[in-house]
Amino acid sequence: MLKPLGDRIVLRVKKEEEKSLGGIVLTTSAKEKPSTAEVVAVGEGKRTHHGAVVVPSVSVGDTVIFEKFAGSEIKDGLDELLIVRESDILAIVE
Repeated sequence: MLKPLGDRIVLRVKKEEEKSLGGIVLTTSAKEKPSTAEVVAVGEGKRTHHGAVVVPSVSVGDTVIFEKFAGSEIKDGLDELLIVRESDILAIVE
């Protein structure tokens, strides 16, 4: 398993439907990159100039919405994961 450093967060991107609302099958080039994911791991947080740690506002298991072209995609075994900064996360889905 990966342990992110600083304010980085590891996400497992959720697979989107391959069909549109009307039932039309979309080609790979027509699909947008998914923007919801599950938080898999969270770093310790960002350090201020005075050395204090600012704890991230997300935790493992949260479902989040993130910037479309954020982060670095990596492969860990069979899992395809995304490492993003906390600032790339837009919202927590409740």
